[in-house]
Amino acid sequence: MPDTAYQTIHPDAAGEIVALAEPEDERVWVPQADNVWFRPLMLDTRAGGFTDLLRVRRAGMLSRHRHPAPVHGFVIRGAWRYLEHDWVATPGSYVYEPPGETHTLVLESDDEMVTFFNNAGPVIYIDEAGNQTGYDDIFTKIDLCRTWYDECGLGAAYLDQFIR
Repeated sequence: MPDTAYQTIHPDAAGEIVALAEPEDERVWVPQADNVWFRPLMLDTRAGGFTDLLRVRRAGMLSRHRHPAPVHGFVIRGAWRYLEHDWVATPGSYVYEPPGETHTLVLESDDEMVTFFNNAGPVIYIDEAGNQTGYDDIFTKIDLCRTWYDECGLGAAYLDQFIR
């Protein structure tokens, strides 16, 4: 019988997630824009955060945005930077994005970039004047994933394994 004296997870909480982060099935990558995809790893409906891999296969400006909550990133492949800073994130780089800071993600080459991101809250897209043009939160991510998984043949319920 297992020792439950040190059990720290509430019995009603959903279980662990164990998944191959970079999937063998390309359909798991959800299209977000031209040559931009994300791969959901965990979608936290209780706290409002989401963890995913972002994959980009094109040079240029990806998005100008900010977050009301912290974001942590770890670069797996490729290189990227923010227009507002003088550093370049390369494989093995850890990136912390503080809440409220506006930054513009840019790739200098068409080499594939894959970065692990842990977002504690939404992404707010803004224009050059600082006006909000859109957003992604846990619920828009869920909707986008369900629609894609249904369209690509995995089935909308495929996403359920990543929702907590």
